[in-house]
Amino acid sequence: MSVCAVIMAGGSGTRLWPLSRATHPKQFLPLDGEGTMLQETVKRLSNLEVDSSITICNEDHRFFVAEQLREVGMLGSIILEPVGKNTAPAIALAALASQGDQDDPMLLVLAADHVIRDEVAFTKAVSDAFPLAEAGQLVTFGIVPKEPHTGYGYIKRGKEQGAGFVVDKFVEKPSVEVAQEYISSGDHYWNSGIFLFKASCYLEELKKFRPDIYQACKASMVETRSDLDFLRINKEKFVACSSESVDHAVMENTADAVVVPMDVGWSDIGSWSSLWDISKKDDNGNVIHGDVMLHNSNNSYVRSDSKLVAAIGVDDLVIVSTKDALMVAHKDAVQDAKIIAQQLKENSRSEWELHREVYRPWGKYDSIDRGERYQAKHITVKPGAKLSMQMHHHRAEHWVVVSGTARVTNGDKTFLLSENESTYIPIGVSHSLENSGKVELELIEIQSGCYLEEDDIVRFEDKYGRVK
Repeated sequence: MSVCAVIMAGGSGTRLWPLSRATHPKQFLPLDGEGTMLQETVKRLSNLEVDSSITICNEDHRFFVAEQLREVGMLGSIILEPVGKNTAPAIALAALASQGDQDDPMLLVLAADHVIRDEVAFTKAVSDAFPLAEAGQLVTFGIVPKEPHTGYGYIKRGKEQGAGFVVDKFVEKPSVEVAQEYISSGDHYWNSGIFLFKASCYLEELKKFRPDIYQACKASMVETRSDLDFLRINKEKFVACSSESVDHAVMENTADAVVVPMDVGWSDIGSWSSLWDISKKDDNGNVIHGDVMLHNSNNSYVRSDSKLVAAIGVDDLVIVSTKDALMVAHKDAVQDAKIIAQQLKENSRSEWELHREVYRPWGKYDSIDRGERYQAKHITVKPGAKLSMQMHHHRAEHWVVVSGTARVTNGDKTFLLSENESTYIPIGVSHSLENSGKVELELIEIQSGCYLEEDDIVRFEDKYGRVK
């Protein structure tokens, strides 16, 4: 039987603000390890006999997913959710997409934002669960708890079955006292959100307990279309689908749920304090990333992505500095980072959604300065990449090449610009930029005008399918 990895790559990760933001959330960041969390999730599959993969993400993150998967050589299929509807519909889409004329693969469902330290133990736990899934059981993996954590749901095990146990019940996030009772009992596990089951078995149980979700997802997959590396489903049908977790929709109702223990050094990195917990510390219990200097400080997490950060005489703090934001929080209060992100959103501030450095399918730009009627950007274009043919109603632009060679279309003229050469693009003139060379193209863009937001772009032609 074939195995298909289903990677859930949605979510905004607001509890890790200011590093994780709506358009660039934690699963696409290198928080723990050399690769991004998505890439580390994919690499974790290398010792398992996985035949294919399906990654599920939203529209805004599609180019992150494709590029990062391509870098680790496991692009697979990518399904775009028009809107987020939680895990039960997402897994249903993957199950429907995975089934061919005769194939009924086992689905190994993974979140793209988990840390697993012991990959040997992870491989063994999944391998031990294969016979259960082949026999028609719906396997969930329970993390062996190390402490009475109140931020996780729990699974109570029943009688032994193969490498696992029949699920007695799922329990919501408990109080500290109740969590301590669970730990003492020895028969409770943290709910990991990792699953293994046949595609057909999941769909049968979903159809039994939530036929509305099953029918909506099936209808959404009737009229699909391919767009570059992505599979687009029927938006109208999927929007009508109920939003529900796989636990509430299926796992809490089915008689076939089995939990397999997993002791693998697992964390979902749900907050800055949990990232401090799993990170390597110095002799004073500090975790530092980037250009950081500490004096007489203990048990703190300090991260800088640009400027020097110095901390003196501080204990138990989380300090995170990005190019456009600085957060200082006590470790006991870091969960409230999501409240700041929400306030920024309500106040229409871009910091909840965007970094100063913004990634695009063709490269990235860094908004290095901005005033009332001007903005300066440092633009980097990857070899072979091309910005869309576009125009602006409210701004003019001046491009100065810093390094590399740019192929520029400015109105009815197309020409090359080399280092220290420039061109001026008036308001309303169609223009495009391409890096046809072998090295990155860098340029400075100066915008001037009465309105400088990103929605003042009229695209006429785009190789990445962004023309509406």
